[in-house]
Amino acid sequence: MSVTDRLEEKGINIDTLNSVERETYFKMLSEVQKTQLTPERLKDYVLSMREAVEKELIDEPEFNYIFIFKVPNRKQILLKARLKNYILLESFLSSPQRAKEAFEDMISNIGRA
Repeated sequence: MSVTDRLEEKGINIDTLNSVERETYFKMLSEVQKTQLTPERLKDYVLSMREAVEKELIDEPEFNYIFIFKVPNRKQILLKARLKNYILLESFLSSPQRAKEAFEDMISNIGRA
């Protein structure tokens, strides 16, 4: 459903807009069309998110110490899971064959854990 169809559902027709409103409408429509999600932009986004998780994972200690007890850091475990998801998603976006191999590797690792 297009933006024009949605406006007409609300009872707004483009022909009834004055010149300033019509110019604003077309300017906003062109901006929306410029920022559409493309596979390249999605790859860039996933790459930046993966890098952010890597940086956060580096700064997070592996264990938390409570008095004399050493406890695994839950946040680090969750960050590792997020990182693995981003790596898998990145491989899906970069190459179908590499994605298939990564997916099969992930499935085979599930049985080992």
